[in-house]
Amino acid sequence: MNPRQLELALKKQRLQFAAERQREAFVAGLERVESLLDVVDRARDRAHGLREHVPLLSALAIAIAFFRPRLALRVARRAWLGWMLYRKLGRGIEPLLGFLRRFAN
Repeated sequence: MNPRQLELALKKQRLQFAAERQREAFVAGLERVESLLDVVDRARDRAHGLREHVPLLSALAIAIAFFRPRLALRVARRAWLGWMLYRKLGRGIEPLLGFLRRFAN
C-alpha cells in the first residue's frame, strides 16, 4: 500500500471514530429529552385521571374555601394569573409544543 492510500485510510478511520462519538452524544441527548417527555406524559395521564373524580375534587375545593378562605383565594388568584399567562403566551409556544408532540411519536 502506498503512503497516500495509507494516509487516506487512517483519515477515513479517524472520521468514522468521530462520527461514532457524535452519534453516541446525540443519542445521550435524546435519552434526556425522552425522560423529560415521559414525565410530561405521566403528568398528563394523571390529570386525565382526575376527570373521573370531579365530585370529590369539587367537595375538597369547597371544604378548603370554607375552612381556609385565604388559602383558597391565594390559590384561585395564582390559577387565574397562570391561565391568563397561558392564554397570552400559549399561542406563542404552540409550534414548539407541536414539534415536541411530533418528535415524541
